[in-house]
Amino acid sequence: MDDEALRAAIARHFWFHSIELRPGIVTPGLKTPEIMHAEEEALLGSFDLSGLSVLDIGAWNGGFTLAALRRGAGRVLATDSFTWDAPHFRGRETFDLACAASGLRPEARHLDPTELPAGLDPFDLVLFLGVFYHLRDPIPVVDALGQVTRQVLLLETHQDALEEKRPAMIFYPGDELVGDATNWWGPNPPLILHLLLQAGFDRVLYRPHPVFGRSRGLYAAFRPRASPALREALPAPWTEMSPA
Repeated sequence: MDDEALRAAIARHFWFHSIELRPGIVTPGLKTPEIMHAEEEALLGSFDLSGLSVLDIGAWNGGFTLAALRRGAGRVLATDSFTWDAPHFRGRETFDLACAASGLRPEARHLDPTELPAGLDPFDLVLFLGVFYHLRDPIPVVDALGQVTRQVLLLETHQDALEEKRPAMIFYPGDELVGDATNWWGPNPPLILHLLLQAGFDRVLYRPHPVFGRSRGLYAAFRPRASPALREALPAPWTEMSPA
């Protein structure tokens, strides 16, 4: 596909991720290139992914799937269901187009997060970005994340109840949160910490979103046998969370 045909194909789809598929050709995602770059650097920039296996849950257009491959991951599996199936998103078509245009070849599996662990062997690094608050019942899914993570889980989510010191989350009926009826929950950091500890992670680091601040949170959760190189990789503003 030449550049003109690629631009025409891109224009036929809705994009959430802004992805540079070729020099000068970037998908027009609602999440701008600046936000994508800031998130990628905050989440992946300090890790050496060389040879690691990566699971991207809720991959949508594949922006972070492809980023993991570009950063040297040995195996990357992208999974999704809702955005890949939805006729107004046609997410699987955009994912396949992005992979073909970039020349990168991740694995892909149609999988709803509620089906985890779905027979998957653990992956070194698991991405769970922008998924938690879309789940009607997120707690069993977080428990399953512990089963599919060998070393480190990176979780990003909308947040609420930030003034509450106890573990808590806010329920949004209907389309109360930004007009999206698939937004169900606003957890606070203590809640995410305790869910991750109960799911078998023994160390959790946190930082506010690099663009949106405390309205969205980034979490890095480590399994007990995670390598020291991964456990000690994240610099400030990442801070260690304590259950006390």
